[in-house]
Amino acid sequence: MTIAEVQGVSVGRTASRHPLSPLEAPEIADLRELLSREGLVTDSTRFSYVAVREPDKRDVLQWRPGVPLPREVAVLLTDLAAGTVEDLVVDLSSRRIVSRRAVDTAAEGFGPVFDEDFEAVDRIVKSDEAYVEALARRGVTDLDKVIVVALSAGVFGYEDEVGVRMIRVLAFLRNHPTDSYWAHPIGGLVAHVDLQSERVVRLVETELAFVPETSGDYLDPEVRGPERTTLKPISISQPEGVSFTLEEGVLSWENWSVRLGFNGREGLTLHQLGFRDGGVDRPILYRGSVSEMVVNYGDTSPTNAWQNYYDVSEYQFGRLANSLELGCDCVGDITYVDAVVADDLGRAQTIRNAICIHEEDYGILWKHNDAINGTSETRRQRRLVISFFVTVGNYDYGFYWYLYLDGKIELEAKATGIVFTNAHPGGDYPYATEVAPGLGAPVHQHLFSARLDLTVDGVANAVEEIDAVRVPKSEENPWGNAFARTHTRLATESEGIRDADNRVDRVWRILSTDRTNYLGQPTSYLLFPEGKPTLLADEDAYIRPRAEFATHHLWVTRYDRDEMWAAGRTTNQNPGGSGLPAYVRADRSIDGEDVVVWHTFGLTHFPRTEDWPVMPVDYAGFTLVPHGFFDRNPTIDVPDQSGGDHCSASAAGGEADHGLANAAPDHDADGAHRHQHHGH
Repeated sequence: MTIAEVQGVSVGRTASRHPLSPLEAPEIADLRELLSREGLVTDSTRFSYVAVREPDKRDVLQWRPGVPLPREVAVLLTDLAAGTVEDLVVDLSSRRIVSRRAVDTAAEGFGPVFDEDFEAVDRIVKSDEAYVEALARRGVTDLDKVIVVALSAGVFGYEDEVGVRMIRVLAFLRNHPTDSYWAHPIGGLVAHVDLQSERVVRLVETELAFVPETSGDYLDPEVRGPERTTLKPISISQPEGVSFTLEEGVLSWENWSVRLGFNGREGLTLHQLGFRDGGVDRPILYRGSVSEMVVNYGDTSPTNAWQNYYDVSEYQFGRLANSLELGCDCVGDITYVDAVVADDLGRAQTIRNAICIHEEDYGILWKHNDAINGTSETRRQRRLVISFFVTVGNYDYGFYWYLYLDGKIELEAKATGIVFTNAHPGGDYPYATEVAPGLGAPVHQHLFSARLDLTVDGVANAVEEIDAVRVPKSEENPWGNAFARTHTRLATESEGIRDADNRVDRVWRILSTDRTNYLGQPTSYLLFPEGKPTLLADEDAYIRPRAEFATHHLWVTRYDRDEMWAAGRTTNQNPGGSGLPAYVRADRSIDGEDVVVWHTFGLTHFPRTEDWPVMPVDYAGFTLVPHGFFDRNPTIDVPDQSGGDHCSASAAGGEADHGLANAAPDHDADGAHRHQHHGH
């Protein structure tokens, strides 16, 4: 079932359906028919970024069933023949075009890479005499074995690429049908291809004119060796079923509730996430998503130095979502939800099992062994998992939203798949790791931007930066043992551009300016960053203006309905300055306002030999933790679910039950089982 089907929607029921419900197939068909009627769809028209243009937050929060809101869809149209791009908003409820704007491709760039571009570049480069000769110089003459990879071009000062849809092409050799071609990059060669004129604009070559030969086929028994037989089965079961419900698009679990969304660009989105506290539904997060990501490579070779990809906007995460499989990607009592997206031709496509929902044990929630009182109590932590996986070429990425019993929210990104490869020059080359003979894996970063439209107890919020500080020895601190925290209120958008600092345990506090707890303190949540490096490219690097969002861990903006994208709406060949740099230019107040927090997190990857031929999962993420949001521990009412008396004891149980010597070890105290997903 799709999210929209879970919500029980149909095209004619716009008054009763929730305004944040994702697009359903009949609506996508209506969109295409309406645009065709207006003469905007021809054989050369391609659709990008087809998604609901969400109504203004104030209207959504005031919405009640039976009171219709305009059902608007934002869509980007590309005319391949003319090389033009148009940005439109269409109101499906009134069946009219609300706005239509020609995109200045020289200043704003293009929409994402299309599926047919991959087939086009294969035909173009293999028909180019100079390219075929360059392959022959590398000992490659069988073009059927050459796998060409179409990669977004970026912006690097080539005047003949301005306003022209470009692709850069690297090639690999596949010796047999199941061969892992990433093991055999055709070294020292890249083609710059003009997609509109269908020609190779230039070839760039280096002296690394060879193809690594060692197999990387991780499914080949000769490469992987015999499979181990020592792992015993682990059974995960919930004999009484799950503790959550999914009704009309709203997922409810314990005190949590959240509306699920999905679109072709971001993939999974969370809406109106709240916590029921003492019979009151309290809002925390109005909308959460991964708005953007950039993968920037650090190899200085002329054939690879240009590599940087915006996987969300240049390739579209949502459209690349995996159909998840029970026992492989998800383990346990699983609820799956299908997703509907629009393809390049504006036709609805259903991705089966795009979203995975389940709950899992997560070790100790709270525990105390009191020898004086003769009591010992232990409670188990549990979390709800909402996840999806995407594959972007060689890499796979999984995104896991975790909701915990104690009010914590966590987003974890899992990166796996196959590291990008090229021919390695040998020696102590600092910009790539030799993972097999002659095979290099360049250093790179995966930097994500989470867009967190927080509504902590309402829309009036503020953000404080909190640092731990050493207190000097003084009359007030005579023993010199004191330490404290400083709180710095961020007043404007320019002040809201901040960086993590693990030396002072820096966190950011998102607090309500309207509501206090029973101690008179503002209710709030803390954002705990991992504090890993932001963009490491030089200040003058070509990539920097395009990826400015990734140069800081934190940005805070005033809410605006259409400010959705950390690097801008159209990133493909955008010269830079779009997205967050443009949003904060007005330097609006963010103190006591409706604010959006943008958090950059991710991985700096210096590949290891252990990452080859397929990479074990690497993790990155952040946590949102309640801070004065609740008046006490919200999980004291969690019962002992051990099924016996071995997790709790009273004085009647006798001394032996209370002693540490007889306590059974908690094998799961440090964490729960992890799904065996594959992700980039």
